[in-house]
Amino acid sequence: MPESIPLNRFDLAQGSPYNRMSESYSIPRPSGATRRPNRRWTASLITSYIFDWVILAVAAAVGGVLAIIGPNKRHFSLVDPTISFPFTERETVPVWLLLLLVVLAPAVIILLVCLIFVPGATAPKGTPKSLIWRRKLWELHVGWLGLALAVVAAWFVTSGMKNMFGKPRPDLLSRCEPDLANIERYIVGGIGRNQAQAPSTLGLDQVIGIGTLVSADICQTTDSSKLDEGFRSYPSGHASSSAAGLIYLSLFLASKFAVTIPFVAYQGDAASHSAFPSRLATSAPPASDKRHGFPLAATPSDRLASHSKMVTAIRRQAAAPPLYLLCLVLVPFFLSIFIAGSRWFDYRHHPFDILFGYFIGLLSSIFAFYYYHLPIQHGAGWAWGPRSNDKAWWAGVGSYSYATDKKDLDVPGDVEESVGFRAHDGASTTQIAQPKDHDDVTRPNGHGLEQSHLSRREHPNSAQMGQRSIAHGDQPEAYQLQPSSSTQVQHDGEWGREERFGHAI
Repeated sequence: MPESIPLNRFDLAQGSPYNRMSESYSIPRPSGATRRPNRRWTASLITSYIFDWVILAVAAAVGGVLAIIGPNKRHFSLVDPTISFPFTERETVPVWLLLLLVVLAPAVIILLVCLIFVPGATAPKGTPKSLIWRRKLWELHVGWLGLALAVVAAWFVTSGMKNMFGKPRPDLLSRCEPDLANIERYIVGGIGRNQAQAPSTLGLDQVIGIGTLVSADICQTTDSSKLDEGFRSYPSGHASSSAAGLIYLSLFLASKFAVTIPFVAYQGDAASHSAFPSRLATSAPPASDKRHGFPLAATPSDRLASHSKMVTAIRRQAAAPPLYLLCLVLVPFFLSIFIAGSRWFDYRHHPFDILFGYFIGLLSSIFAFYYYHLPIQHGAGWAWGPRSNDKAWWAGVGSYSYATDKKDLDVPGDVEESVGFRAHDGASTTQIAQPKDHDDVTRPNGHGLEQSHLSRREHPNSAQMGQRSIAHGDQPEAYQLQPSSSTQVQHDGEWGREERFGHAI
C-alpha cells in the first residue's frame, strides 16, 4: 500500500466543505487501552492448557470404558444373510496398526514439520533463536492438541453410539454359535413367537424362514468379548478414527505447505481477465468526486485493489501449487479411505456403518483443525495464538475474543466500557494534539469514507520530523489518508497512534 496519497488537486486555502479540527480537546479514556497487552506465559495460562489435555485424556478414558462394557444386543434373525458372513481371523488393519497409522504417525509428522519448516522464510534475519523456538514449540503444541481433539472426539462419539445401538456385525452368526436345538426358547419376535399364530402345517424351520427374531441368549460361544464385539457394528470405529486423524493431518500439511485451490482476493472486472490488461486503452477515467477529483472508493485498500485490476491480469494473482505437494497432502486422506474400506471386505461392518463412521471422523477433523488453526487460504500456515492471561479460563458475556486482555477494550472507544475505568498509572484523559493550519482537514460523510480526515504526516514534538512526505516525484505536497478515529494521542509524554473503526495507511 502506498505511503501517502497526493492531494495536489485540493485547494485548502479556499473555502471548502472540509472543516478544520478544533484547537484542542480531551476525552475520558483510559491510558491502558493503548498499552501493549501482556503476552507473557503465566502459571494460570499454562495450567489452563494443561487442563485442556486433562479433559482430552478423560474423554479418551471414558471412550475406552465404553469399549469394554457390554453393549446393547439387538435382536436378529438366524436366516438374515447380511449377518451370515464368516469371521475373519486376521484383519487387514488390526487395532494396533490403526493406532500406529492414525495417532503415532501423524504426531511424528507434525513434529518434523514444526521443527524443520516453522517459522519458514518469513522470519527476518537476526531474529533471536529463543523467539524462533518459542514459535516452533507453540505450533507443535497446537498441532498435537488439534490431533488429539479430532481423534478423541471421534473415538468418544463412536464408542458411545456402538454401545447404544448394539447393531449386529456382518459376521455375527459366526461369533454366536446359536443353540438351534432349543430355538423356541429364544424367540422374541415374528410369527414364531406365538405358536398359535403359525399354521400347524409349518415346521420349525419353515417358521424361522418366514420371519422370526431371537435374542442374543441363543449364542453358545464362551468368548464373551468376541460376542460383545459382534454387536458393535454401527458406526465403524476404524472409519471414524482414520478419518479424524488422517484428514486432520492432510489439513495440517496443506496449511503448512500452502496447498490450496488458487483464489483471488477480489472480484476482477472484464478487463482484468484479458491476456494483457495493461495494454488495453482506457476509454474513460474511473468515477471520481466531481468536486475534488479523486476516485471514489470505500477505503485506501479498495483504491489499491482498483489500481491492481487495471494493470495486472487476474490470472497472475494466484497459481496452482506443485502437484507433488498436492499428492503429499492427499496421501493421509487416501490412507483413511483404505482403512475404512478394509472393514467392508473383512466383514466387520455394513456399508452404512462405514459411511457414517467416516462422516463422524470427517466432522471432528475439520472442527479440530479450524478450532486451533487459521483458515488454509488466508492463514499463511499459522495456528491461532495463545489465550490471554486474563482470559485463560473465562471470558464472560460480551467478549468476542480470548486473545484480548480484560483491561484492554475489545472495541476501542466504547464509552460504556470506559466508565469508571482507571489505568494503573492514574491517567484518565487522552490529550489530542493541536493541529496546525492546513495540517488536518475533515471530510464530510457521503463519499465512501465516513468522518475521515486527511492529515499531514508530522510528528507533534519535532519540527524536523514534521516534514511533509513527497509522493509521485514532482508532487509538491502529499497527505496521509487516515480515518477520523485515527489520531495522535499522548500518554505520559509519549506520542503514539490510536486507531478506531477504520483502515489506516
